[in-house]
Amino acid sequence: MDDGKPTGPKAKWWSRPSAVGAPPQEPDGPSQPSEVPEPPTEPAAVTAELPAVTSEPPAEPEPSDAPPERPRPLHEPDAYSTPPYGGPGPWAPAPPVQFPTPAGGTPYPGPAGPPQFHAQPQPQPPAQPQQPPAGPVHPGPAQPHSAPSQWLQYDPWSAPAGRPLTEYGEPAPKRRRAGLAALVLVGLAACVVGGAVGAYIERNGGLTSVELPQAGPESAGRAPDSVAGIAASALPSVVTLHVSGGGEQGTGTGFVLDRQGHILTNNHVVQPASSSRSGGEISVTFSGGETARAKLVGKDSGYDLAVVKVTGVSGLKPLPLGNSDNVQVGDPVVAIGAPFDLSNTVTSGIISAKERPITAGGEKGDGSDISYVDALQTDAPINPGNSGGPLVDARARVIGINSAIRAADSGTGLGTGQSGSIGLGFAIPINQGKRVAEELINTGKATHPVIGVSLDMEYTGDGAKVGDKAADGGPAVTAGGPGDKAGIRPGDIITEVDGQRVHSGEELIVKIRAHRPGDRLDLTLVRGGKERTMSLALGSADGT
Repeated sequence: MDDGKPTGPKAKWWSRPSAVGAPPQEPDGPSQPSEVPEPPTEPAAVTAELPAVTSEPPAEPEPSDAPPERPRPLHEPDAYSTPPYGGPGPWAPAPPVQFPTPAGGTPYPGPAGPPQFHAQPQPQPPAQPQQPPAGPVHPGPAQPHSAPSQWLQYDPWSAPAGRPLTEYGEPAPKRRRAGLAALVLVGLAACVVGGAVGAYIERNGGLTSVELPQAGPESAGRAPDSVAGIAASALPSVVTLHVSGGGEQGTGTGFVLDRQGHILTNNHVVQPASSSRSGGEISVTFSGGETARAKLVGKDSGYDLAVVKVTGVSGLKPLPLGNSDNVQVGDPVVAIGAPFDLSNTVTSGIISAKERPITAGGEKGDGSDISYVDALQTDAPINPGNSGGPLVDARARVIGINSAIRAADSGTGLGTGQSGSIGLGFAIPINQGKRVAEELINTGKATHPVIGVSLDMEYTGDGAKVGDKAADGGPAVTAGGPGDKAGIRPGDIITEVDGQRVHSGEELIVKIRAHRPGDRLDLTLVRGGKERTMSLALGSADGT
């Protein structure tokens, strides 16, 4: 029995059988299962057999009260209901088409008529419920939906009939002019306010207070051999002297020698007080600001050194003394003083040269105030007021007493030049200062080493020439003196002292005074064109 199956080729699963041309159903008898042909056991020629086409129409089924039987699918049932073989199958009706609603709010009237757009929604008649078809629905090929031509050009987001979706009306010209004027006024106000704020920021440096970054506190200690460390160690022992007397006054520097209150300074610093019959006045100011009166102990113009003493002062800190013979050119030094009455001034430099023969003073004209110094040269700035202050080494030990500068105006001066430092300062070696200070403290006066001859200071040749007679008319060579014993004669020209050349009488005096009385010297001299050498022991003379 066919049971509704077509006799032609087997239909595919995606085909929808149509009710037209379906084979007639037998009303009586149970439906028989379709016979499935068995595959041939041997290959055979394939013959295409087409069903015979008859012109007779199919028999009409007899009416029956039973509900129509749902057509069976063309494939075997799927126990797992997997599409497309499970339910719902390809025979399920397609969902109804939903058309978009325009932005204006008016739904599309449907495919029956042309689209109508309105600014406001219009009431629509109630939709009639759609009745399902009375007959069975047979799956068949999908039919294309014939949409009206208006839908092909329909844009749901465009303005209906060239007008905006929502109409508010055009603003009046007065409102436009008022809005434009308000914008102009707001712009002008913004410009004025912005200019005022900018001017305020420029004049005051900002709207807020300025707080600059700064390093935090750190330890006050410094390395002992640094300039700060040297100054911290030496300053408590340095004092400033204010001297007045005889209608004169001056300022200088000194440093503490011992706990008894002895202070070493230059002779030209205390000169106003020493020249006064009343003794003048000497005031000492310590680095901490304490002041005390001082009195003159002794002075020596030939070495330009003097000692004063303060009493009733406790807690004095003596400044340690070094050895000037150990100093080398290039060693770092620090000068401490009160240039132009600026107390506790610290400057630094190096030793520029050693054994510089310099002379200073001579304002009296008789030579009694001339100082002869075999000095240490330094580039540490020294100015008027530094005189008498210490020149210390890297271990804060005194190696010299600052005494003179080379001034650019006059070229001379032991504190006489007022043009300031030009990098040429001179200090009395501490070895010489120590000996003179000890003599001044112990005896009130200092002794000078001498060779017992008078020199011709007007000789312009090279070397120091022995004069024909002394300044007082006596012999040029003191009878029984060191020079007489060594064989020096008037007219001899001394050219070397201990192997060092001398070029003038001043240099010879400086070289001699750099030694102590009793020291032995080797001299080289020229007599009658011939060079001779001799040795002698230095004598002693009162510094006055």
